[in-house]
Amino acid sequence: MNKVLLDTDIFSYILRRYSPEIILQAAAYLVESQRFTISAVTVTEIVKGWHKQQRNDRVQQFLSILPDVEVLVLDVEAHVLAGQIQADLERTGQPIGLADTLIAAIAIHHTLPLITGNLSHYQRIPAIGYRLELDTWRKGVR
Repeated sequence: MNKVLLDTDIFSYILRRYSPEIILQAAAYLVESQRFTISAVTVTEIVKGWHKQQRNDRVQQFLSILPDVEVLVLDVEAHVLAGQIQADLERTGQPIGLADTLIAAIAIHHTLPLITGNLSHYQRIPAIGYRLELDTWRKGVR
């Protein structure tokens, strides 16, 4: 199984053991890849979610697993790509959130497939000409 970038929703499902189908996919992935790959944006989104609920215990629990996870950051080239994607989406009347644009730019920049539960949202990016490979670990989502 090739290396992939996990979107925040999928990584959250793994952490919360929310979906048996995703847990099975994640376990199979770990056998071959040894660790998950997420973006620094996912770190922000997860910390924000727990902090908003005033669950510092969950923030600390999440931070404690990060040494076992590969976290990809945005370098200048990925930021430029994200700005271009965001502008093109807005110009075509198909905007998505900045966090999702940043995650997509990281995936494209590192030539990694993005595993997400939100395919319809991210499909706007390849539809306007960017090379974003998408997949999901959720059954029935396309």
